[in-house]
Amino acid sequence: MATLDDARRAKTTVLSMVEQHDAVNGVGVARGDDGYVVKVNLNRPAPDLTLPASVDDVPVTWEVVGEIGKH
Repeated sequence: MATLDDARRAKTTVLSMVEQHDAVNGVGVARGDDGYVVKVNLNRPAPDLTLPASVDDVPVTWEVVGEIGKH
């Protein structure tokens, strides 16, 4: 089970892996089924983006959430 601190450390690694991809609009930490996960938010499907299943034993998830803007 990944702790919040574990996930925060893993987030830094995941961010460096995906920050240049134009489909990525956010990388964060979220609660998963068993502890914390790193969550990658996408503005569109990105079949060319390869994400690891986990980083340092912290699960990595993704979701297409669309464009993020002001409300």
